[in-house]
Amino acid sequence: MSTNINTKNQKWKAAKEPDKVLAKHYKRLYQEQREGEKEQFITIRDLKQQVNQLKLEKAELQKVADHYENSPIWKSAAPARSVWKGIKRVKNILKKYGFFGSVRRTGQKIKEIETKQGEFNRIILKPEVETMQQETEFPLPIKFSILVPLYNTPIQFLKEMMDSCYRQTYRNWELCLADGSDEAHKEVLEYCEKEAEKDSRIRYQKLEENGGISINTNACIKMATGDYIALFDHDDILHPSVLYECMKVICEEGADYIYTDEATFEGYDIRNIITYHFKPDFAIDNLRANNYICHFSTFKATLLEETGLFRKEYNGSQDHDIILRLTSVAKKVYHIPKLLYYWRSHAGSVAQDINSKTYAIDAGKRAVKDHLSRQGIKAEVESSRAFPTIFRIRYELTISPLISILIPNKDHVVDLTKCIDSILEKSTYCNFEIIVIENNSEREETFDYYSYLETLENVSVVRWEGEFNYAAINNYGAAYAKGEYLLLLNNDTEVINEDWLEELLIYGQRKDVGAVGAKLYYPDDTIQHAGVVIGLGAHRAAGHSHYGVSKENLGYMGRLFYAQDVSAVTGACLLVRKELFDALDGLDEKFTVAFNDVDFCLRIREKGLLVVFNPYAELYHYESKSRGFENTEEKRARFESEVKMFRERYQKLLEKGDPYYNPNFSLDSADFTVCLQDGS
Repeated sequence: MSTNINTKNQKWKAAKEPDKVLAKHYKRLYQEQREGEKEQFITIRDLKQQVNQLKLEKAELQKVADHYENSPIWKSAAPARSVWKGIKRVKNILKKYGFFGSVRRTGQKIKEIETKQGEFNRIILKPEVETMQQETEFPLPIKFSILVPLYNTPIQFLKEMMDSCYRQTYRNWELCLADGSDEAHKEVLEYCEKEAEKDSRIRYQKLEENGGISINTNACIKMATGDYIALFDHDDILHPSVLYECMKVICEEGADYIYTDEATFEGYDIRNIITYHFKPDFAIDNLRANNYICHFSTFKATLLEETGLFRKEYNGSQDHDIILRLTSVAKKVYHIPKLLYYWRSHAGSVAQDINSKTYAIDAGKRAVKDHLSRQGIKAEVESSRAFPTIFRIRYELTISPLISILIPNKDHVVDLTKCIDSILEKSTYCNFEIIVIENNSEREETFDYYSYLETLENVSVVRWEGEFNYAAINNYGAAYAKGEYLLLLNNDTEVINEDWLEELLIYGQRKDVGAVGAKLYYPDDTIQHAGVVIGLGAHRAAGHSHYGVSKENLGYMGRLFYAQDVSAVTGACLLVRKELFDALDGLDEKFTVAFNDVDFCLRIREKGLLVVFNPYAELYHYESKSRGFENTEEKRARFESEVKMFRERYQKLLEKGDPYYNPNFSLDSADFTVCLQDGS
């Protein structure tokens, strides 16, 4: 065989040459040449041309690969490849002459091209879409003022940033540039003045001195003449549809504050995506704990008349500060769940390392505390374990009401004892009563334990003699409650942290909050409950987020370590004002076991109140010990009927999607698996 293979043979040269050419091409296009500002950079305006070129190269490479696989030499080696020794021999021979390696590498290059091409497609619109957006006539003549404070901006970044503005399919915009660059970076002035001469939409001002991010941004605002203000960093990139999408929600929804999803890319190549940040709709508790809104934000210019401009004392977290102020006065905050902003992470940027700007952490805490003070709320703000600028808020407890803890029980004395002992021994909040709701227990030791409990000052036992119905049992127990607050609690739970009741109550005391839930773990320290997502799970009804992940897991974007607004929390540990519970006629007894807690929370939200998940109220939950699993035909039929009833009752909500989740997350997984939607 080797005598028939000659390295000078034209067939083998043709096989090897495309691979060498492609290697050079990739080195030129895709590898970062990290030599300071000499680093190679690919501009967006070149992407279409490069994609087309890559498609052609892919087609040529595929032809080469097909030629190899269909060649007589390769086919003749088939019998040898069926035996290991033969395979090894053929591989060694082909590898020696470059044939096998070329085939393998060609396949790898084709796969790499397809991956890169997919990233290109996120920022390059199809011609028909681009034309449609450009030709759309909106009923309002909205003009956007895009604000970009400049400071020693690398020309590559500046070019890319401005280029993404030129490519906007909605064209009624102006770019306001306030330049605080030092004398060593005169190229910024030269480039901007050149661009301003070419396009009248570029408004440029060279500042006498660098006043910092807030002062420089305020200079941009003073230049602005638009109806809406858009905030844009000097080293980031806009999707070409972002202003078009904002116009749609302004005209269709009357939105006066709009934000989008965003992606973080690394270095000089927009295809190097390192983080996708898919956000919930507006959620005040999330925003207080974490500036999740961030980019891309655009808002009605007149809102600044109520809030004032950027404040230099919050530099580093100036966006968090002004977003808290703007959303407090906005009439319609709207979230566009699409990737329309690309945030660059590079050496020295906050996107890469917050510790490069440690002053931002303190500024963020002060911004949140100042916001709470304006709302008349006293609280302390501290960094969470998840991230320095993700905050744990310790609200001042201004009330000390009686809390009635309702615990349904049938036998299971060991579980009930563990539950009640943990409450009595660990709780630092003492103004509570425990009401055990007995439901057809059969064991003598159960009633012996009840006799003991009734000797305790703040514990009582009431009897429910009907069939098991979780909703009905809790409604029955609530009628005996003396407390201003009710705490629904499963008998198979165990308190972990001593201030669990305080943590529930600091949110429950707020007039805008209807229900509060806790963070629950299985005995193996994995998450059992961290809030409920509507539509999640195989039945597309409701499921627990972050289900089964480790106790130490930070959660998606740190969500397991800050209090946040959710659609619902589990009735295994749920705090609610008794007045509200009674006003809603308690739990719906049609849901005998499943979804009664979720339905209750959704009815709370229909009243305009919030449901909050607080991860700092922690308990173990030995789920389903009391009632068992759906392991009989009767139980499965009952569950299916409740699924059907829930889906019919909340059909519109399920179709719209959970506002605190995101349509780009899979509904098949509880771990925030990304499942990109069209147009994202």
